[in-house]
Amino acid sequence: MRPLTAVFLCLAALAQPKNGEWQSLFDGKTLQGWRESAFTGHGKVRVENGTIVLGPGAPMTGVTLAGKFPKSNYEVRFEGARIGGNDFFASFTFPVGDTFCTWVTGGWGGDIVGLSSLDGWDASDNETRSYFDFEKGRWYAFRLQVTPSRITGWIDDKQIVAVEITGRKVGLRPGEIQLSAPFGFASYGTTGALRKIEYRLLR
Repeated sequence: MRPLTAVFLCLAALAQPKNGEWQSLFDGKTLQGWRESAFTGHGKVRVENGTIVLGPGAPMTGVTLAGKFPKSNYEVRFEGARIGGNDFFASFTFPVGDTFCTWVTGGWGGDIVGLSSLDGWDASDNETRSYFDFEKGRWYAFRLQVTPSRITGWIDDKQIVAVEITGRKVGLRPGEIQLSAPFGFASYGTTGALRKIEYRLLR
């Protein structure tokens, strides 16, 4: 039994991601490793053509990672598209140490991007708020980096969010978005699509 146990331990060690090595979180074919977020009035989630499609909910539809995820010192990248509707289509909830935060993508009528929340203020009311014109049907590349002191985000390689969080209160907006924790995506009355979801450890 000992040699066999040693083999299993070795395989488990090999499965651990190395710092800086991108790891896929979506196989492009199924929702394996994910679960549909239990939002009230959620729409249908399906996988087609290598994408996760979030049907329009009343108000939200989403998917949440079923497994564990790092709390800090990581980077996530994915591609998202608004297929229909006029609100956020790929908002992303993620860990920040022992709490969580959401990167809102195209909320409050379709063009506001920012973090919810900081010191109790939503993305629409804190300093991370910016405006971005998302074209329907176009794929955008999102990238987010989280460290103990900073959250930084890019859309199509343009830095959109860069905020120091040391000494700040980081948290989620009250309500069902908490069902996206620890790591998940959501759309709001809108059809969104996701693909190429990956992460890597920074150190």
